[in-house]
Amino acid sequence: MTADNTVTNIKTGTIPLVSLNLIAFDTETTGLDTSRARIIQLGAVKIERGQVDLTQSFQQLVNPGEPISAQSTTIHGIRDEDVAQAGRFPEVEAEFSAWLGDSVLVGYACGFDLAMLKREHLLAGMDWLAPRTLDVRYLVNILAPNLPDFSLDTITDWLGIEIHDRHTALGDAVAAAQVFLALLPRLRERDIRTLAEAERACQQFSRITADEVSLGWHEVHRSGEARKSSVSVLARIDSYPYRHRLHELMHSPAIFVGAQEKLRDVLNTLIEKKISAVFVNPDADHGEPGIVTERDLLRTFNQGGIDAFELPVVQIAQYPLHSLSADAFVYRALARMKRNRFRHLGVHDSRGRIVGALSARDLLRQRADEALVLGDDIDQAEDAEAMARVWGNIAEVAACLNTEGVDARDIAAVISRELCALTRQACKNAEAEMLDQGLGPPPCDYAMLVLGSGGRGESLLAMDQDNAIVFEQGEPDGEQDRWFAELGSRVSAVLDIAGVPYCKGNIMASNADWRHSVANWQTTIETWINRQTPDDILNCDIFFDAACVHGSSDLANKVLDFAFEQGANSTSFIKLMSINACKDRSPLRLFGRYKLKEGRMDLKKGGIMPVFSTARVLAIQYRVSKLSTPERLLAVRDERDSMLTTFDDLREAHRIIFNTILQQQLLDLEAGIPPSNFVAPSALAASERKQLKWALEQVPNVSSLLGVPLSSIT
Repeated sequence: MTADNTVTNIKTGTIPLVSLNLIAFDTETTGLDTSRARIIQLGAVKIERGQVDLTQSFQQLVNPGEPISAQSTTIHGIRDEDVAQAGRFPEVEAEFSAWLGDSVLVGYACGFDLAMLKREHLLAGMDWLAPRTLDVRYLVNILAPNLPDFSLDTITDWLGIEIHDRHTALGDAVAAAQVFLALLPRLRERDIRTLAEAERACQQFSRITADEVSLGWHEVHRSGEARKSSVSVLARIDSYPYRHRLHELMHSPAIFVGAQEKLRDVLNTLIEKKISAVFVNPDADHGEPGIVTERDLLRTFNQGGIDAFELPVVQIAQYPLHSLSADAFVYRALARMKRNRFRHLGVHDSRGRIVGALSARDLLRQRADEALVLGDDIDQAEDAEAMARVWGNIAEVAACLNTEGVDARDIAAVISRELCALTRQACKNAEAEMLDQGLGPPPCDYAMLVLGSGGRGESLLAMDQDNAIVFEQGEPDGEQDRWFAELGSRVSAVLDIAGVPYCKGNIMASNADWRHSVANWQTTIETWINRQTPDDILNCDIFFDAACVHGSSDLANKVLDFAFEQGANSTSFIKLMSINACKDRSPLRLFGRYKLKEGRMDLKKGGIMPVFSTARVLAIQYRVSKLSTPERLLAVRDERDSMLTTFDDLREAHRIIFNTILQQQLLDLEAGIPPSNFVAPSALAASERKQLKWALEQVPNVSSLLGVPLSSIT
């Protein structure tokens, strides 16, 4: 493990443990004194896609250049004659390092093994840089502190793991790998999901670590130590594709031709409109639109000669037309085109209607490097581990965009878009699994909705699951409902493994309260609006920010349009929603001092929540179809001429608070602290604290926008 081979990518700490490619390792030595012993065997096995891969293992004997004591041989069975023809450590280490790459290591009592590796490096005059390593003993201490002891045998007995080839380097490495994998579900239950979080959790055992270091062992969990890091592809990210959406670049309106139109006429259309492709209307054989490009025409004319001009376009059209939403970011189109080698895409609106066209020429100013494939990688992920592996990149995308000065609200829109994509892919995979297992296809049309901040496009890095299902017909606990209950449970389980935790409030489609037919959703919404209990208001808060991510957008729109119409027509409902939006107090005390708890303040409850809640109420009241807070405020702004400055100040305050929260989340992720909406003012520069203070001073002005007297807010 030379310095060149221990470079750790900056994103590694934020990737879920389940999706990390790891290597479990172990050594056998001539003794237990790290100042005198030598390594005589090195073994390791790879952990990939959440499984121990025995086909990718490493085990070699090492000639220590000195006799092996009889006492040591009784433990591992390795004798002098066994290592006589083996390579010396530098030779074996070079092969091991090449096999290891920059993987994170896992082991049992691996402080001893690291100390031995360091000693061998120094004896050979080689550079040493400790690899990033997890010791499963510490993780077991977190989860089961009352075990009688923490020997490998006791731990494997507790987990029901059978050890093979005990006291061989490879056998013990495999046992450590199996222990690690068995701990993952238990760690997720404790909100320990990433490498950085695991390292931080292990730091509570600093006394044990100090005792081991005093015995000559190497420190293992050093998350606070500066590590060398490679400049990843994402660190060179071009922020433009993450700032702009397809409707800004597309050609509109979309140009369609009939399926039987002659190629001669299609060519004339391309020339007249100065475009490089046309869309082809569906016909009896094709239920969806197709596409014909100028290249298709040229190829056909070259092969068929003059007669080809009279062919109907349906004979050469490509079906079906691939399209993306007009609200999708440019990076999505770049990734889709790159992966599939397309030069053209359709662009559809929220109801699936083709409204524009996008060509490679429109995107020439962009570069489709590997960083931009994030979204399409989600769309291709076939299981939870693959989804977790891709989703783990989202924090680095956020960090790199933040470094380039991208507005945190734009970063949140990217995160939200991919959260929706992750939910959609989880649905697709769950549907396929249920079909394979004999549970059948969906019993009727349905729509999966993402609610709350994900639906608004305002999720940062502290998100959890908020989703719901609308299905066409069926009664509670009926055949359809039971099928969708199973789907919802599978989707939630996959999202949890992938890195989006279960909703603590159980606002998930696996919960019957968030899974209804269209008719029952309408009844539920009427009850919420008319009954108006605190729980009803809370449910409305999150439901009115819903976005359809999979299935029938018509079903989703039917329910959402009904909800907005009912809400807008209820004066008492609007009033209660308004009071609720204004109830949370700013974390500013008198004289501008912050209200802190353990050195932090909640910038959601007293900061962005009143702003986005107010924007939601105004959207219902004025029948605004936008979802994001800035767009909602902007849409209503022109209706309230006397309060233009208040609207502008609140939009700016929302931006400042959002950026402050993101900065803290990125710092916390690096430190292994689960991201939240709690910010430490001490981490801010003086100018940032001043700016944040101004922003928080604007938040109480939401009451004037909603016409809520301060005296009515309790």
